[in-house]
Order: sequence, then structure tokens, then C-alpha cells
Amino acid sequence: MAHPLPVPPVTAPPSPPAQPAKGTLLVIFLTVFIDLLGFGIVLPVMPRQAETYLTALGVSGLVGGVVIGILFSVFSLMQFLFSPMWGRWSDRVGRRPMLLLSLLGSVVFYALYGFAVTFPPEMARVALGLMLLSRIGAGIAGASVGTAAAVIADCTTPQNRARGMALIGIAFGAGFTLGPLIAYFGMALFNDKPYAVGLLASCLSLVALVFAFSVFRETRNPDNKAAKEFFSLGRTTRVLALPAVGALVLTYFLSIFAFANFEATLARFTQEAFGMTDNDNFLVFAGIGAMLMVAGGLYRPLAKRWPESKLLACGLGLMILGLGGVGLDAWLVYAGRGTELVPASLRIGFYLSAALAVCGFAFVNPSVSSLISKHADPQRQGEVLGVNQSFASLGRILGPFLGSVLFTLHPSRTLPFVAAVATLLVVATLTLRGKRSS
Repeated sequence: MAHPLPVPPVTAPPSPPAQPAKGTLLVIFLTVFIDLLGFGIVLPVMPRQAETYLTALGVSGLVGGVVIGILFSVFSLMQFLFSPMWGRWSDRVGRRPMLLLSLLGSVVFYALYGFAVTFPPEMARVALGLMLLSRIGAGIAGASVGTAAAVIADCTTPQNRARGMALIGIAFGAGFTLGPLIAYFGMALFNDKPYAVGLLASCLSLVALVFAFSVFRETRNPDNKAAKEFFSLGRTTRVLALPAVGALVLTYFLSIFAFANFEATLARFTQEAFGMTDNDNFLVFAGIGAMLMVAGGLYRPLAKRWPESKLLACGLGLMILGLGGVGLDAWLVYAGRGTELVPASLRIGFYLSAALAVCGFAFVNPSVSSLISKHADPQRQGEVLGVNQSFASLGRILGPFLGSVLFTLHPSRTLPFVAAVATLLVVATLTLRGKRSS
């Protein structure tokens, strides 16, 4: 499944970074890791904390679900809006100030979340308003993944680009793994005080900020003055019109969209199918994050031997098999409902299928980022990769919404996984047609 358009000749690379690439990449790893860690810490407890205030206001049912859904989705919505802007300005003023500003924002807005949930139920409107503000701010601050990818593009050669991009996937996995676990043990450490998760996320962001301020040096070419606008829909449109870039962004968006159908319904599915408790689901999500880390580590040596296009095709295939397997597992559980116990083989099948899907996603992520980076003008790496991350955020908005709706439409709970597989088959078909026409 090679990409339909050849990679253009690589222009002269920018000036090498003022510090060893390994130190630079460590800062980027920690930046993305802390971003996902903070997200993973807040994610498991936010619905229950919001429900306390909604109950005090007499809000429940559909309206309550809408409010909680907004608290979830506004984070990704802000990333969708601001990722191109962060990337564009990192091309203009430098990667370092934008990444430091991102981490500072995380410190402030996760602390605000911790403060918001200390209000008594009688002040529910104030608490919910501050929770919403904190989610908006954290989403804006976390819109720097495209900038982080641009740093990797700055300090890696095209031949090593895919291996560098895999670090972002590993950081995602590490944050996704440890976030729920830290939330679980952190709540116990603070005797289940509601502010614990916000305080932990803010403190960890502060550690990353201090480390980045002390260690990270600028990687952007000082002659790069590509971007002048902050808000520019026209420039975003022109990025999508770049040869091959638009198709790759679409591939990434649809892959994220498909995987988000799985993520958003996983906790509800495991509860209904296997009777898993909240603590069980903490471990399931931690296992998914661990698989992302392992698969990302496996990707790096493979990227030395195989081109990104082949690894992308492999990732799409694994995602189709894995999500299809989860859907089949859901149908078999539904078909056998009425028996006393779900067969152990179905639980094992679910774990194996989920592992395949996660491994495939870990291959798709760096492959697309690397291919896009190779097609982008070196002076516009931040902008182009920011647009890519913007559409990834859009996938994280639309995927959970559709998955949550589809989950309720049939008692087998298979529809979210059917939709995910259908989406990935469209991506694979488009990619295959591109190969044949090239």
C-alpha cells in the first residue's frame, strides 16, 4: 500500500540542534507523556465528579449525559481548533516557547480543575463552570502534539523520521497506561479527596515544565519565518491541498475516528459483557496503554527495515482484524446471553482482539506522521503537522459521539465495532487504489 505520490526530493536540513538529539527527544517524550498522563488521570473520575453537581441541580438522564459529553469533547475540540495555530507559530517564533507555554497552561488549568471540584454541591453552577473552563484551557494547552512532532522532524533525518515519530506513540501509551493507575492510587493517597486528580496532574506538568525549561534548546531553523498569521483557515486549506498531504491527513483522521469508536465504548462493553468493575476497567485501560508502548517499541526497529507505507498497511490490517474480532466477540456474548457464565474463551478472544487493534493503531500513528513530514516544506513542519493533529482531534470528537450512539442501538453492542471496521476498509480501499494508480 505505497502512497500514490512519490516523496519529493528532500531539501537541505535545518541547522542541527544546539544540544544532542537524544536530550531533545527526551523532552518531547516527556511533554507528550505528561499531556496524556494528565488526561488519563482526570478521565476516569470526571464523570462521577460532574454527576455530583448535576444531581444537586436536579439534572439527570439525557441532559446530564449531554453535559458530561461536553466536558469530555471540549478538550478535543480545543485541540482541533488550536493545533494548526500552535504549529504555525512554532514555525514563526520557535518550538521552545510554544512547548513551554503548553506545559505552563497544563499546570494552571489542571490546578483549576482541582480547585473546581472542591466547591460544595450548593455551588454546583460555579463548580461546573470552572470544570468546563479548565477543560477548555487544558485542551488548548495540550494542542502542542503537532509542535512536538515538528521538533522530531527538526532533529531527525528523513531515514530516521519514522523511528523518531514512534516516540510520540510510546509517550501516548505510557501516559494512557500510568494516568488511570496514578488516579487510582492518588485518590487513595489523598483519602479520596476530590481535588487529588487535578493536583496530581498539575504537579506532574510542573515537573515537566521545569525540566523542559532547563534542558530543551531550540531546534527550529532561525531563518524560518514561514508563518505570519495565527488564525488562518486559508492556510489550513492550502496545507490540505499539498500533494499527498491531504490524503494522508484523511487516512489519519479516519483511523483515529475508527479507534475512538472502540475507546469510547470499551468500559461500557466490558461491564455489560464480562461484568467488569471500575477497578477492572482501570487495569484494562492500563493494559491498552502498555500495549501501545510495546508496539511502539517494536515499531522502531521495524522502521529501519520497512518503509512507512508498508508499516501503515500492516497497521491498518491489524486494526481491521482486531476491531473485527472485538465485534465478533460482542456478538458471541450476545448470542450466548442467558447462560450463567460467559465462556473464558470469549474473554481471552476479547483480550487478543483488543491487543491486535491497539498494536495496529501504534503502527498507523507514526507512519502517517512520518510520511506527512517528508512531504512538507521544512519551513512549515509545525504548521503541517499541526493540521494533521487537528484532524486527529476531530476524529476523537466524532468517533466517541458516533460510538456512544451506536452502542445503544442494538443489544448486541456490535455496531460501534462494525462502523470502525467499515471505516478502516474504506481507508484501505482508497490506499490500494492510490497504489494501483501510481
